[in-house]
Amino acid sequence: MKTNLSSQIKLDRIPRRYYAPESDLELAALTREEKVQTTIYETSDDASEQLAQRIAGEIRRCVAAKNRCVMALGAGRSTHPVYARLIAMYQSGELSMDRVTVFNISEFFPLMPDGPSTQSCLRQVFLDHVNIRESNIHSINPAVTMESMFDYCKEYERKIADCGGIDLTICEIGPGGALAFNEPGSSATSHCRLVLLSDEERHMIQGAYKCDESPSTAITLGLANLLSANTIMCMAWGENSSKVVAETIEGPVSDAVPASFLQLHQNAHIILDLPAADNLTRISHPWMVTSCEWTPKQVRRAIVWLCGVTGKPILKLTNKDYNDHGLGELVATYGSAYNVNIQVFNELQHTITGWPGGKPNADDTSRPERANPYPKRVIVFSPHPDDDVISMGGTLKRLVDQGHDVHVAYETSGNIAVGDEDMMRYFLMMDKIAPMFGFDTEEYLKLSRDVHEGVSAKRSMSDVDSPEVREIKTMIRQAEASIACSYIGVKPQNVHFLRLPFYETGTVKKGDLSERDINIVKQLLEDVKPHQIFVAGDLADPHGTHRVCTDAVLAAIDELKNESWMKDCRIWMYRGAWAEWEIDHIEMAVPISPEELRFKRNSILKHQSQMENAPFLGDDDRLFWQRAEERNRATASLYENLGLASYEAMEAFVQYHPL
Repeated sequence: MKTNLSSQIKLDRIPRRYYAPESDLELAALTREEKVQTTIYETSDDASEQLAQRIAGEIRRCVAAKNRCVMALGAGRSTHPVYARLIAMYQSGELSMDRVTVFNISEFFPLMPDGPSTQSCLRQVFLDHVNIRESNIHSINPAVTMESMFDYCKEYERKIADCGGIDLTICEIGPGGALAFNEPGSSATSHCRLVLLSDEERHMIQGAYKCDESPSTAITLGLANLLSANTIMCMAWGENSSKVVAETIEGPVSDAVPASFLQLHQNAHIILDLPAADNLTRISHPWMVTSCEWTPKQVRRAIVWLCGVTGKPILKLTNKDYNDHGLGELVATYGSAYNVNIQVFNELQHTITGWPGGKPNADDTSRPERANPYPKRVIVFSPHPDDDVISMGGTLKRLVDQGHDVHVAYETSGNIAVGDEDMMRYFLMMDKIAPMFGFDTEEYLKLSRDVHEGVSAKRSMSDVDSPEVREIKTMIRQAEASIACSYIGVKPQNVHFLRLPFYETGTVKKGDLSERDINIVKQLLEDVKPHQIFVAGDLADPHGTHRVCTDAVLAAIDELKNESWMKDCRIWMYRGAWAEWEIDHIEMAVPISPEELRFKRNSILKHQSQMENAPFLGDDDRLFWQRAEERNRATASLYENLGLASYEAMEAFVQYHPL
C-alpha cells in the first residue's frame, strides 16, 4: 500500500546539474543571482539528512575548540525531520550532545492551557531524545508578566552572552520571510521582545500545532540576536515557500522580507528541497545563467517568460527579442524565432478544448482528451464537499451537458468546517416546526437540549463536538453538496459521500491514511470503472486534507492500474481553491463563458455554510467563489496576452500518469 504518491508527482524533470553541479566553476555561474550560500537537494529527506550531518560537524568542531556548543533552535515544522536525524545519530553513537547548550528562539505568550508551546514541541521532537543536560536547556519563561517583559528579555539575552554567544542558529524561513517570529517590518537591529503575530503566521501555527485557536502574541529573539551567531543554518521545504525563498536569496535586503538579512551574514547557509527552490533563477529561468537542456516544457516556460518581459504575444517575438534576453540558444537550435513561436503557439492552442470529456466522432489527434469511448463514465473526486465546484465547476457542468455519466465522490464529511451558528440556524428552525409536523418527541427534544447546551458550553473552536453534533454538521454539508450537484445536473444516484475514516476525528488534527480509506476509494472505482478521473492536485491546502485525499485516490489507482478498464482511464488533476497550475504545465484548459462563470459562482454559493462564516479560509481573505473566479480569469487573461483566443475564464488541468 503506497500512501505518499502525491509527493512523487513531478511535473518537470529538473536536470541535476542545475541544483547539484559537479564543479565549483559551474556552481559559481549558476548561483550568480544568489546573494547567500544556498544548497538544493532533490527531496526534503535528502536535505534533512545532509543538514543533520552539517550540524553534527559544527557541534563536534565547537566542542573540540571550546568544550561547548551554544545553539539557538527553532521549532518550525521544517526543522523536525532534521532533529529526527540528529536523534538517530545520537542513538547510534555517532554524536554526543553532552556539551551542547540550547536556547529556544521563541515562545508563545501567554501560553494557553493545552495550547501550543514551542518549548514543548522542541522537547517532543528533539530535546527529550538526546543527552543534552537539563541545566543546559533554556527557554523563555511563559510566566513572565507584561510589566517585567522588557527586563526579562534583556536577562534572556544576558544568559546567551554569559554562555559565550550563539555558535549555531537553526531555524526555518517562515511566512513572509520571517525568521523566528521576526515578521515583515522587523529591523535588523531588533532584539528579544514581545511581538504581535500576523494572521498568516497564526494560520501556519494552527496547521503546525493542529489547534483550532492560535496565540496572537509571542516572545522572540530579534534578528540582531539570531544574526550574531557564528553560523546560521536556515531551511525551507515545499512549493508554498518558493516565492519568499526567491525573495530571500535573490531579492534586495529589506525588512519587508526579514530572512533577506541573511545576505549580510558571512556564514549563513540556506538549505532547500527542489520544490522550495522552484522560483530561483537557476531552476525557474536557467537560460539566464547557463546553457539549457531544452525540453518542450522548458521551451514553453521560456517563451511565456519572454512574452511577459517584452509585453508581446508569442507570434510577434523576433530574433532580436530572443538574443536580447539570453535566449539566442533557442533561435540557433530551431533556426529562427518563428519556428520556436509557432511550435509553442500550437502547443498552447492544442491545450484549449470545450470538450473536456472528448468530442465524439471528431479527430482527436491534437486534442487533450480522446473522442472515444462516448459517453464516458467520469468520477470527480472532491476532498471536501465543495472542492468540485470551486475548482472545476465549469468543467463539471460541461461534462454533464455533453452527455457523460458523471459521478461526484466527496471524500470527507467536511463537518469541522461547519460553524456552530450555521448549525444552530437549522436547529432553531426545527424547534419551531417540530410541533407543526409532529416530531416534537421526547427523543427529539432531548437531542435539541443536548445540542443547545453543548454549543453554549463550548469555550473555544478547539472544543470537540459531540458525535451527534458532528453528524448534524455532516448532514448540512451533504445537503449543500447534493443541492449543488442537482443544480449542475449530476444524477442523485451518482453523488457519493465516502466519509473516509482518517478525517473523522472531530478535530483539526486528522488520523493517518489507512487501508480502510483506500479500500473505500477502490470499491467506488471498481463499481464505476471510469474512463476519466478528476482528482485534486492542489496540495497547498494549509490543513493537509487535500494531500491525504489525493494520496488515497492515487494509492487506489496504483493497486488497480493493471485492470483492463484502468488502462483505458485518464486521470486529470485540478487546482483552484489554493493555487493554479503554471501555464508551462497545463495540458487541458477548458474555456468558461460569462454565463458559465455565473453558473459556477451560483453552484459554489449553494454551499452556504462555507461562505462568510467558513472557519478555514486560510491565508487568503477572499471567499472561495471570489478566489475561483479571479484565478480562472487570470488563466484566461494569460492565454489572451500570449496571443491566443480571448475567453472570460478558464479552468486548467494536468494529466497524472500512474507510476
